[in-house]
Amino acid sequence: MSSRAAAPRPVGTVARGPVGTVTRGTTNPNRLRRMDRWIAATHGAELRRAADPVAVDLGYGATPWTAVELLGRLREVAPHARVVGLEIDPARVSAAEPYARAGLVFRHGGFEVPVSPPPLLIRAANVLRQYGEDEVAGVWRRLCARLAPASEHSRGGLLVEGTCDEIGRRHVWVALGPEGPRTVTLATRLGSLDRPSDLAERLPKALIHRNVPGEPVHAFLRDFDRAWAAAAPYASYGARQRWTRAVRDLTADWPVTDGPVRWRQGEVTVRWEALAPRT
Repeated sequence: MSSRAAAPRPVGTVARGPVGTVTRGTTNPNRLRRMDRWIAATHGAELRRAADPVAVDLGYGATPWTAVELLGRLREVAPHARVVGLEIDPARVSAAEPYARAGLVFRHGGFEVPVSPPPLLIRAANVLRQYGEDEVAGVWRRLCARLAPASEHSRGGLLVEGTCDEIGRRHVWVALGPEGPRTVTLATRLGSLDRPSDLAERLPKALIHRNVPGEPVHAFLRDFDRAWAAAAPYASYGARQRWTRAVRDLTADWPVTDGPVRWRQGEVTVRWEALAPRT
């Protein structure tokens, strides 16, 4: 796939009703910075290679800050990236219109993702929190089917779905490709953390009710807490050094997919299969 930018095709909507439920809509500026930076670092190359890289901010809420910020962060790594903010509430779309600019538009839509061409990124943050656990797999399948497909030169689009606290200090998300779930990432401001299992309250809907004995995510958080405790001597060098040491110890038993560069950001990414709920 050529990295040379082509003339962008119009980003439009398809004439069918939106799928989903209106969210509470509350958000804050800079709330999704950790997710955005991870996306830019791990998916930026795919966006740069695309002739017309379209990203979707699904369910941006009552104010469009997250869509505006996503455009800025993606363009740092992919200057031709475009963002479509999708909201199921028409009033929110109208309220966001004054913030539209070159590369950023707002449209009425939901899980059907009425966007063309198929997006290389769909970000759905704090959207599935209000849904039932039994609804998540269906929503994932629907959204993954709307991603740009894989090809000889691309792994295809990426869906990033997760939950964070009100000011973005603690965040957990699942990354999915057209084929389904790939990884789970935990990200935090280390100074806010007493122990890694504090992040349990921000697990996405697919995992939050599985944090009980006998489930893989519970075992992972238990082992992470133990590694954190064992790394206590590194606390004298700072929380970042302690986190890095704890994650390094975790790699002996868990399939951690990233390395020290991401760990130092207060992150760790694990293969989905290791944390997936038992059926």
